[in-house]
Amino acid sequence: MTRSEFGENLNVAWDTLRAHKVRSGLTLLGIVIGVTSVISVASVIEGLNRFIQQKVEELGSGTYFISRFPVGTDPTRMPEKIRLRRYIEYDTATRLKQQCRAVESATTVATRASFFGQSNEIRYAGERVQKLFVRGAEPAYIDVLPMFTVDQGRFLNATDEEHASQVVVIGSKVADSLFPRLNPLGKSVVLNGGLYQVIGVFSQKEGMFGGPGPDDFAIIPLSNFRKHNPDVKELAVLFTVNRNLSSREAMDEVTDAMRRVRRLRQSAENDFEVFSSDFLSTLWNQLTGAIVILTGVISSIGLLVGGIGVMNIMLISVTERTKEIGVRKAIGARPSDIRVQFLLEATTLCVAGGLLGILFGGIIAWVVRTTMPSIPASLSWFWAILGVCISASVGLFFGYWPADRAARLDPIVCLRYE
Repeated sequence: MTRSEFGENLNVAWDTLRAHKVRSGLTLLGIVIGVTSVISVASVIEGLNRFIQQKVEELGSGTYFISRFPVGTDPTRMPEKIRLRRYIEYDTATRLKQQCRAVESATTVATRASFFGQSNEIRYAGERVQKLFVRGAEPAYIDVLPMFTVDQGRFLNATDEEHASQVVVIGSKVADSLFPRLNPLGKSVVLNGGLYQVIGVFSQKEGMFGGPGPDDFAIIPLSNFRKHNPDVKELAVLFTVNRNLSSREAMDEVTDAMRRVRRLRQSAENDFEVFSSDFLSTLWNQLTGAIVILTGVISSIGLLVGGIGVMNIMLISVTERTKEIGVRKAIGARPSDIRVQFLLEATTLCVAGGLLGILFGGIIAWVVRTTMPSIPASLSWFWAILGVCISASVGLFFGYWPADRAARLDPIVCLRYE
């Protein structure tokens, strides 16, 4: 087919669709719904994937964690042998660094928070904040977790830890609430009944999806935390490893060192878990994988319904234009020309629906991003092009039978058709 013949067939297809606007609009509705659902969900997931990856990098892509329980699990629903594991001790990070050359920096952390069933309060003059996290940490904490960066003042040092000093570094949200018009550095605050001096303020940084982040933390020396919070026994170890080691090698060496630290027999199972910050990406990919499958099923139903509608309309069109087909064949049109004409009409109809679906999907992504900034939905060129390809494929697949039927009609029979 030459370029001029293709252009002529395309014009005929557009003229046919414009001549039956309502019928064409209702026909492509299924295509629009299917493509819109794919594009909108893909846009949300695309934006969230970038957001999650950014947060993992902020958290520290080379940061590893040690805890009693597997990450993201409910301890109350675990087997008894896991629930009865020994607690991690306060000196675990120090001993781990001494026994494992793979470890570059390490800190033991203890956290007091509402989801552990504990309450916190920090006060200054008439202002107070209750929704915050109090964490005990060592000076290496900000080396291990890059997302905690000090904007004003300083972080904890070895002297603070050695003397269990009554000092605290607070998040920017906590600082803004307690000191709306004052410089917080050097001020004395009451934290859970104890008097602490503010020595630093973290850079403003929110958590994921509006959850807790550095803005909501108050960090004190681990030794001080231990003295004032004997009821908190659930500890964790955060560490980084030498960069010349692979993740697998580092985790194997740390696991062996932890077994020595916790004096486990050779035949005994590990009574701790070692995992990297990539667990966020892993959990997220598992979640989005299920969402993508569900969306694919829903959109496939929409595309199937739309495709059947396109096939039905094209069959009606073939019947309505039987005499036209006979005239075209009588003046020299080949079966392939008739087939291409009707295929092009079906494909044009579906691509128009696909373009509308992409437009509506982009609008939904914009509305989601505008109304819920914590969900950074964004439409990518990949999904836009894929949407066009999917809709064109539906047109070719469901339009082929009507087009082939038109191509096989006998011109003599067609000219006699009334």
